[in-house]
Amino acid sequence: MTRVEDDSGAGRRLTPPEVAAEGLEDWRLLFDRLHAGFEVGDLAAAGALVAEVARAAEGRERHLDLDVAHGWVGLRLTTPGLGGVSAADVALARAVSSLARTAGATPRPERTAVLELALDSPDGAEVAPFWTALLGYEAVRVEVSGGGQEVELRDPAGRRPSVWFQATRPGPVPSQRWHLDLWLPDEVADDRVAAALAAGGSLVVDDPGCRVLADPQGNHACVVTWRGRETPG
Repeated sequence: MTRVEDDSGAGRRLTPPEVAAEGLEDWRLLFDRLHAGFEVGDLAAAGALVAEVARAAEGRERHLDLDVAHGWVGLRLTTPGLGGVSAADVALARAVSSLARTAGATPRPERTAVLELALDSPDGAEVAPFWTALLGYEAVRVEVSGGGQEVELRDPAGRRPSVWFQATRPGPVPSQRWHLDLWLPDEVADDRVAAALAAGGSLVVDDPGCRVLADPQGNHACVVTWRGRETPG
């Protein structure tokens, strides 16, 4: 992973609808950053594209992570200290898309996804230190819908799923403690939900921002998009 970073200057954090209105064909807003992925011919082509992107990002106050594999370049883009995406991030995203097209890379926004693990717990603060220590994660306070903050655990390298704690009522230990939160591009979510339902799942909560599904044995997973989350948090 290559990281290009400069902490100077932040700008204003854009709301999800504002980011969507920018019409970034290759990029999708998931969590607090822009994500994109490009297919390239081979590893050499991936390396060449990464070098071009690094030159374009040099000296800018952006935080850009790149994942390189044979025939693939993935990118994540945000502004350090802002907790989200700024207009400057949007400008750099457009510049990266232009470089990718010049290099003959194929954008694959439908492959973007962020997996979050949610632990059902009546007291997240009680168990957060254990999981922070065990996983080698960092505890970060994040804004939540309706105001207030919650603790989320994040991989410092940005490679593994984040962890947060779903508040539940105290009671006997349930048969299921974990469920998956899968963040998807808005245009992908409906098809993914439909496929899961066709495979024997059921719809527990029909909320466009967070649809709760259950598998045939009742295990839950949430499909999350920015719909219904018009605030920056």
